[in-house]
Amino acid sequence: MIQRLLYLTFCLVSCIQLCAQNEQTAAADSLQHLGEVEVYGKRPLATAQTLGGADLQALSTTSVADALKYFSGVQIKDYGGLGGLKTINVRSMGAQHVGIYIDGIRITNAQNGTVDLGKFSLSSMESVQLYNANKLDNCQSASEYASGATVYLRTRRPTKDSVALQLRRASFSTFMVKGNAQFARHGWSGFVDGEWTDSRGDYPFRYHSDYEDTVGRRANSDIRYGRIEGALFKGGFSTHLYYYDSERGCPGGIVRRLSDKYVNVGREWDRDFFVQASWQQQFMERHRVKVNAKYTNEYLRYCTDYPENQNTARVDNHYRQEDGYGALCYGFTPWQWLSLSTSYDVRYSKLRADLKHFDNVFRLDQKQVVAAQMNLHGVQMAASLLHQHLHDFTFTHVGAADPLDRWTPALSAAYTLCGVTLRAWYKKIFRAPTLNDLYYTQVGNRNLKPEYTKQWNIGAEWHQTFSARRSTYSVDLQADVYQNKIENRIVCLPLKGTYTWTMMNYGYTSCRGLNATAKGHYAQGPWTCSLLTSLTWQRDLNRTDPDDADTYDKPICYSPELSYTLTGIVGWRTLQLTASFMHVGERMWSYADPEDILEPYNNVDMKLTYSLAPLSRRLKPLTSAGLCLEVCDVLDKQYEHIPRYPMPGRNYRLTLTLGL
Repeated sequence: MIQRLLYLTFCLVSCIQLCAQNEQTAAADSLQHLGEVEVYGKRPLATAQTLGGADLQALSTTSVADALKYFSGVQIKDYGGLGGLKTINVRSMGAQHVGIYIDGIRITNAQNGTVDLGKFSLSSMESVQLYNANKLDNCQSASEYASGATVYLRTRRPTKDSVALQLRRASFSTFMVKGNAQFARHGWSGFVDGEWTDSRGDYPFRYHSDYEDTVGRRANSDIRYGRIEGALFKGGFSTHLYYYDSERGCPGGIVRRLSDKYVNVGREWDRDFFVQASWQQQFMERHRVKVNAKYTNEYLRYCTDYPENQNTARVDNHYRQEDGYGALCYGFTPWQWLSLSTSYDVRYSKLRADLKHFDNVFRLDQKQVVAAQMNLHGVQMAASLLHQHLHDFTFTHVGAADPLDRWTPALSAAYTLCGVTLRAWYKKIFRAPTLNDLYYTQVGNRNLKPEYTKQWNIGAEWHQTFSARRSTYSVDLQADVYQNKIENRIVCLPLKGTYTWTMMNYGYTSCRGLNATAKGHYAQGPWTCSLLTSLTWQRDLNRTDPDDADTYDKPICYSPELSYTLTGIVGWRTLQLTASFMHVGERMWSYADPEDILEPYNNVDMKLTYSLAPLSRRLKPLTSAGLCLEVCDVLDKQYEHIPRYPMPGRNYRLTLTLGL
């Protein structure tokens, strides 16, 4: 099956390349018009945040999750250590409402609906963007309209040939080696990026509360993984191949007097593979076509079947997931001020598992969208209508869940005056129950309804650049107030006894908040300075049951009221110092006791980088070298994202980079 799909993908890519060659005579005009369309797509109708270029590389980051934590309105859930699962929550909507895209094509997981951001490295990324509304390009896939928030990862387009080798030694017996090769010639460009990491992850901890004081060292927090990916670009054509293989321990929560006893609480093996291709072309100045295709194959094994797990259910489960995706998008610009577009997406997912009484499940997911955008005399408006149809198939007498067929709208408007853009948007969207929600043995519920989200937003932004003699200044400011309402939340409740849980639609929440960001850049001679700030204030309240005094109008668990970040970057010639400060307020984690809260914490990271180009010919063919020292959690505060999962505390990373 895999070989056939790979063969079909190869045939599709060959056809796309042939079409591109046939349009070679119009290549110059096509590239010019594509550029104009990109400018149209970046107009500030949506609430967007971007980290790219020097700012992205200057931060103390190793994975995409580490970069996203600097955005306003974002919560990263991290179970601690290098191998801990890392997911993103935007404006308290939940990880399943956030779509993650690489080069415009979504990373999916039909099994549980979440993406582990720790699997994706920043070494091949050019920029990371977060959109709270639709991105609003004039020719994009229907899937891009189908999330409450979207994260876009754009890979770097090389401009020259180069080879780089990176070696890293870090705390807790961590070693990493990474290689990158890129080329750019004859209109083609591409890269191959590979990484191998091994970490024991046995960091010391102290867990202190009113009832206990536990000191120990984290066990079963190791990880070993290898990642290799490559990409190829030419004009409107791009393709990306990715493979990830890992084995990691699942350390479990801190338990008084037992934290060093259970060595093998659980282990997890992952093998993820995908190959994707995209082609877009401009025709006759007014027409634009884009085709997307992707195949994904994922394997997951989770095991807790160890003799020392006396109080843990013993399991050894294997999951295999396959996913095929295709999209056809069309954009039409009848006048310079108006753009119309439509898209049809189809996705076929299959999940198999060796759980007892588990059905092999097949899901057919179809999406269609029609959208319009207008820009006239400083007034910008956009509207879209999305249709989603999901149909599951099983082969048992129990049967599959009922098909899901829904229409959802989105509206945006903006006006620019004296350099200030005022914007407002509304979006209604839902997330369908995942295959685990519906079919997981003894827990799944085939009668689940979709979880709806309604979002309102009003905001403003201002950008300005100044130049004086040899100095350059730039300032970017934006702020948004918003309200989200979520209906029919999908939660797991113990309805059949203490040890038997069931997925249910239970819950109504209302979230009101403020997001604000500010960026400032200054450059004069050999000096460069940057200041990046973000602020989130929100009240995320439970409005489910007015008769339940213990939960009604109380904050949602894990949702802080106040959080902010402050990052400063100072560079002089080839020396650069980065310091970042992050504050997260207190969060409830249980309604059982008002005192069940996670304490507020402050986190400080620092990074010092020195790079040079060899002056001596004796160092040829070495063209560049760099040394980087990172100190994470300088204050050594072992804060918690999840109760009883303390973070590693102060740790160090030393990285040597050699370029050829």
